[in-house]
Amino acid sequence: MTGDSMEEHILVTLAKRQFLNAERETVHLVDEPEINAFLNDIEQYPHAYVLACLMDRQIKAEKAWSIPFYIKEAVGSFTINALASNSLEFYQNLFMEKGFHRFNRDMAEVFFSGVLRIKEEYCGDASKIWADNPSSAAVVYRFLQFKGCGIKIATMATNILARQFKIPLSDYYSIDISPDVHVDRVLKRIGLVNTGASREAIVYKARELNPEFPGIIDFSCWEIGRQFCKPQKPLCDQCPIYSQCKRVPY
Repeated sequence: MTGDSMEEHILVTLAKRQFLNAERETVHLVDEPEINAFLNDIEQYPHAYVLACLMDRQIKAEKAWSIPFYIKEAVGSFTINALASNSLEFYQNLFMEKGFHRFNRDMAEVFFSGVLRIKEEYCGDASKIWADNPSSAAVVYRFLQFKGCGIKIATMATNILARQFKIPLSDYYSIDISPDVHVDRVLKRIGLVNTGASREAIVYKARELNPEFPGIIDFSCWEIGRQFCKPQKPLCDQCPIYSQCKRVPY
């Protein structure tokens, strides 16, 4: 077995161990417990999860994911009908006043457009996006139909639903990895991709590692990057894949 094979095997094994844990636990999306509980309530507020995903662009993830909660606080009700009863101008003014995002006017439009799509396409119930055991491609495609949602957000959203919220899908083939700074750093440091690898190269390496569910390693890489494989002074001796890591300078 080559060094690369050992690395690939360990990373995928760790990911599968996490994924196959049948019990759904609270998903850590933000540090603030009240906001995290709100985002985890996908039975009552599935649209909060969808709208939070749409906000996750070019700002810190925790700030982006918190936006639906703060809109709920401002509006007073977070039903789709209540949200849809406000105008685009209302949301643009709210985003600007509160400084929710780096691109307040544009993201207010993304938010409002998302609300209207959930109301019109899914009869106000965002959980229909992932209901009835759909294929992974179907869920990714449905997210891509939202204004402002590219392939990275669509696959990330589908991946979290499958891997952490334990939403049953008929397959996982179309859930790619979503390379963020942690995933990029980990895969390059352990030597699975070269230091100049593009996002596309990382996506295809993940497909090679585990074709039936390429995105399964996303969370493991993110966790390792956040806890151990830090940009400066990495905690190598505590890392679960230390023995197979090439420790490539990053």
